[in-house]
Amino acid sequence: MKLANEIEIVDLSLYLKKEKILIISDIHFGYEDSLIEQGYLIPRHQYKDTLERINKILKKTNPEVIIINGDLKHQFGSILKQEYNDSINFLKFLLKKFRVILIKGNHDKILDAIAEKVNLKTQSHYSINGIYISHGDFIPEGNGFPKAKTIIIGHEHPSVTLEKNKRFEKFKCFLKGKYNNKLLIVQPSFNLLTIGTDILKQRLQSPFLKDIKDFEVFIVEDKIYDFGKVKNLISP
Repeated sequence: MKLANEIEIVDLSLYLKKEKILIISDIHFGYEDSLIEQGYLIPRHQYKDTLERINKILKKTNPEVIIINGDLKHQFGSILKQEYNDSINFLKFLLKKFRVILIKGNHDKILDAIAEKVNLKTQSHYSINGIYISHGDFIPEGNGFPKAKTIIIGHEHPSVTLEKNKRFEKFKCFLKGKYNNKLLIVQPSFNLLTIGTDILKQRLQSPFLKDIKDFEVFIVEDKIYDFGKVKNLISP
């Protein structure tokens, strides 16, 4: 689905058609291991499922560049063995065919150690043709941000819960709105173990998102569904 000029939603990713750039955000490798450490008995399939999902997207888009827009890993100040291995293996997989840009998120305090293993450097943002891509956990002050016309962020993990016949279902979603005079696009997480933050019920985390009632909602399911504005989804 076309979201803006030359910007398309493809499953859980954004594709910049003109630049041949694919953007994914918030994979959170290590999330399942953190749950296991807390005593939850779950099978380890996050890496396999992530690889299968990204492969389907790559076949549809055929990009030249892939941007991971923050939170490749999950642990804040440490790193679990599986988290470390999955992160490195995923980057190696991508680097076989694509240029990879690795943007730091708030969970990526020690991401540099992983990046060095695959000869990458982390960065705070990426800017091209008036599009400014950053994780979204803080408002940038310089580095081309003031002149950007479009901002793409992750961090929030947006989702919505919908009711039908007294049954509630939660879906990952994209948000499209404005930040000052700029177009703002918020991506859902690529973490396949959790849906995310219900924007209709839970407190929002990103400083970019203060009043989202006029933001448009695009739900990701078997295809992309345009659900109109946030204010129309809020129960009276």
